[in-house]
Amino acid sequence: MLFIIATLQRKNKEPILHGSWVSAVFLFLYAITFSIAYLSLSTGTGALTLFGSVQVTMIVVALRSGERPHLLEWIGLTLALGGLVYLVFPGLEAPSPIGSGLMMVAGIAWGFYTIGGRGSQNPLGDTAGNFVFAVPMVLVILFFSLKNVSVSPYGILYATLSGALASGVGYVIWYAALRGLSTTRAATVQLSVPVIAAWSGVVFLNENMSIRLLVAGVLILGGIALALSSRGKKD
Repeated sequence: MLFIIATLQRKNKEPILHGSWVSAVFLFLYAITFSIAYLSLSTGTGALTLFGSVQVTMIVVALRSGERPHLLEWIGLTLALGGLVYLVFPGLEAPSPIGSGLMMVAGIAWGFYTIGGRGSQNPLGDTAGNFVFAVPMVLVILFFSLKNVSVSPYGILYATLSGALASGVGYVIWYAALRGLSTTRAATVQLSVPVIAAWSGVVFLNENMSIRLLVAGVLILGGIALALSSRGKKD
């Protein structure tokens, strides 16, 4: 999908693929550790561990690089994190140490992948390149796990839709959005993902809209709005 889009938008015979091996490694680490970790974690525990690790990684890097978030950004981040905890709390359980460790690695890897994308001048080319560079790493894992692979038509369909739309196109949009966000704001904005997913379930899958989901959504999105409201202030 990315290669097709990049080819169609190619100008003056410039290289179709950009990206870097470093970003590809972080992308691969995120995907593989995330996938394995969820074999032993509940949805709520995994989400909290993942997003918590992402936020800590990006904020630590932001502070070390000299970025000084405003008070409103700190308050907004705290509200959004509180909303996330409230949203997933019913599903929390004593986590598997290995699963938790792998999910933390996934969060750290995604944090660094996101930070690497902030300087992207070609989100489409960079994302396409990162995915292509990650293919050899995936093939190595596939080679050692062939005996456990099962293929079905629905599996191929869902994997294709997930890869082409949710991952490929979605990551391009994320890289493009990062150019207008500081590291702290980017970390905060990502907390909208769980509530958007939950609300999408209500709209498209006829899932129930609970008071918990409504309150958590207000906290998360309100916290993000508060953090972004300081964009006009001098950093």
